[in-house]
Amino acid sequence: MSIDIRKETVKQGTVEQRIVYESGNEMAAYAAHQINYHIMGYFPISPSTEVAQFLDLMKANGQHDIVLIPADGEHGSAGVCYGASAAGGRVFNATSANGYLYMLEQMPVQSGTRFPMVLNLVCRSVSGPLDIHGDHSDLYFALNTGWPIVLCRDPQAVYDMNIIALKLAEDPEVRLPVIVASDGYFTSHQKRRVMTFTHREDVQKFVGEHPPEGFQHVLDRDNPITVGPYMNEPDYINNCYQQSMAMYRAEAVYDRIQKEYAELTGREYPILELYRMEDADVAVFLLNSSAEIIKDVVDQLRGRGIKAGAISPNIIRPFPAKLIAEALKQVKAVTVGDRADSYGGHGGNMVMEVRAALQQYGNSSTLVISRIYGLGGKDFYAEDGLALFEVAIDAMNKGYVEKPFDYHGATPGDPAKAPKRVLEPMKYEDLKTGLITVTPDEATGKVNVRIPPLRSLTKKPKRIAPGHGACPGCGIFSGLELFFKGIEGDIVALFHTGCAMVVTTGYPYSAHKATYIHNLFQNGAATLSGVVEMFHERKRRGELDQYGLKDDFTFVMITGDGGMDIGMGPAIGAALRNHKMIILEYDNEGYMNTGAQLSYSTPMGHRTSTSNVGKFQGGKVFHHKDTAQIMAATNIPYVFTGSEASPQDLVRKGAKAQWYAQNVGLVYGKILITCPLNWLSEDKDGADIIDNAVNSCFFPLYEVERGITTITYNPEEKGKRVPVGDWLKMMGKTRHLNKPEYAETLREFESEIERRWNALKAKHENPYL
Repeated sequence: MSIDIRKETVKQGTVEQRIVYESGNEMAAYAAHQINYHIMGYFPISPSTEVAQFLDLMKANGQHDIVLIPADGEHGSAGVCYGASAAGGRVFNATSANGYLYMLEQMPVQSGTRFPMVLNLVCRSVSGPLDIHGDHSDLYFALNTGWPIVLCRDPQAVYDMNIIALKLAEDPEVRLPVIVASDGYFTSHQKRRVMTFTHREDVQKFVGEHPPEGFQHVLDRDNPITVGPYMNEPDYINNCYQQSMAMYRAEAVYDRIQKEYAELTGREYPILELYRMEDADVAVFLLNSSAEIIKDVVDQLRGRGIKAGAISPNIIRPFPAKLIAEALKQVKAVTVGDRADSYGGHGGNMVMEVRAALQQYGNSSTLVISRIYGLGGKDFYAEDGLALFEVAIDAMNKGYVEKPFDYHGATPGDPAKAPKRVLEPMKYEDLKTGLITVTPDEATGKVNVRIPPLRSLTKKPKRIAPGHGACPGCGIFSGLELFFKGIEGDIVALFHTGCAMVVTTGYPYSAHKATYIHNLFQNGAATLSGVVEMFHERKRRGELDQYGLKDDFTFVMITGDGGMDIGMGPAIGAALRNHKMIILEYDNEGYMNTGAQLSYSTPMGHRTSTSNVGKFQGGKVFHHKDTAQIMAATNIPYVFTGSEASPQDLVRKGAKAQWYAQNVGLVYGKILITCPLNWLSEDKDGADIIDNAVNSCFFPLYEVERGITTITYNPEEKGKRVPVGDWLKMMGKTRHLNKPEYAETLREFESEIERRWNALKAKHENPYL
């Protein structure tokens, strides 16, 4: 973490502080490292990913000893955190958007069993459609989980609130996990001047000793406990009542803690931030980063003689209803801006709660207007703030609200500008060349494939149009197109979230010439299973005759960028059900679409943004997942590996995959593709790098057909085997492994490659293995 630290210290409060210029994500990580949590369970998702990246980089440099656990998905990361907190340690996590929703099931479990921790929710749009920019649609799902929620309008608040949040979570009157919410990209990535504690000892003294006195955990052998028992009434309602009381106590506890913090640092975070509200006639209520912009608008209106004010809470769970009602008792009209809609509820969650607070405390005179704004990262400028004030001023002047609920910033569609088809659908005759023949061998039970010289397949149309946004040298699309050369006829393709999906479908454009589907990162296999079964059922009922279908579709799911980590469970489920479809994984050895974090396919010792190389760490510390062997263990009819380095082999396997997917059941294939940007390699070297990966036996080419393993290319027999080190030195992410200080890691990596290669050769020689 490269923090620009000024030499001078700052006299503010009672502790020594210093100035840094960093982003919200960096300050979340910086606070965590000063606290020195025991464990962080995490899974990468934009825009919160950087928090784990910065912590990993600091760990590689020896700045903390937090155990960072990369999970298989956000649900898994939440489970890691729950287990760690049940074991009595201090626990930290960060997530966003759909990642938070994926872990949502775990959230009430943690609060209902009263285990403290801190989760940074870097707020982002919840899809669909997919949008990775900031709004509060994920935050609003958190409101009913039983976690206190504190808010951060800038990187300074991110740092401070992360320290306050832990003390709040562990207070005996509260003892609940706490969410620290900041705005994705607005706060998470913007660089600002931030004051920090100079000495981590002062941070640790403020948060207090751990574990707090009286906290139970599962590692006390003399005091065994039962965590999460089955509970009937009246015990369950009593448990919920106790949790509810703890939540309401959190308001006063938070206020006490923030005042203690203010004495130390000189920075206050009152429950309710009021700006020029002492005599306001009109007001705007906003959360987080927008609350800073609206202050300028208030000043402008005051200059025009309009008594304007602004309200922004620093904590929304518990919701400060009484304080809000008091702040609005003299206000004639208030516009509540929600950065997310509660569809069908006539406004977002905040406007509903503001209205409820006014009713609860007897204020029926203040007119309340709801406006949804800033969705999907839409910028909020002073003129937008002025527009929110104008509807309040209009209501004040008229004595009634003309339009209680509306969106601000949405624009009506223009039928004349509706997206038009640019590429005509591919002709069936062009896709069904007849040059590839696939015939089952009754004697062996296997499938024989004949393909023509590759040159004769060049006229076959590409499934993906040029003009997508992939990086120079990216191997995804050349690899996919080579595989698709072996597929005859029409396809329906589903793409997991990842680079291949993101760079081909930026609305209103699409690079896909065939029907394309996208669903959640983890759930593609289940989704395509539903499509496959619906196709066959509608075909059986004769409902598809009108569409001129000449042959069955081939259904293909494209996954990569770690999709077979978070999506492994649904993929195995689809395999066990044996749906007639293909799962094709492009392996670029990381989560490249979110910034090159490690995935379970990242090999040992390889550098990523969450397996950094430094004096105290030498890249990824555990071996890569052998997905092909895992899928072969499900007894599906066909599994294969392939690469551009052996084009005829890959085309042949594509044809065989289609036959099995149309006639027998599920197929899984894995192709190794290059990623120059994150492998730190030259664009021109991609083919050679893949070739050396195959010839070093790191990525062997083979197939498992009806349980029988066949190596389709043996570099030893061809006299082409190369040392693993020769392959590794071609990439910046692995060049360090040839240095003496990382010799042990290299030896262990080479040994595992050799073990897997020998096991594969044994399976090739013995059909019963």
